Amino acid sequence: MSVTFASTDELAEALSRAEQAHGRFEQTLGHRDEDWPRWYARFMEGEQTSEGGAASDGSGG
Repeated sequence: MSVTFASTDELAEALSRAEQAHGRFEQTLGHRDEDWPRWYARFMEGEQTSEGGAASDGSGG
């Protein structure tokens, strides 16, 4: 799967959505997620597929 963005603004918006979702995930996790870069990547990939941000449920994709 290739994840692409049409502009830097679109990428920034996707990163903001991932940050918000990841914050909720960390609250349920109860500690800092050391693997946050992979979580963000899976979330952003999920937004561009039919999964619609699969990492938001904490599964990481």
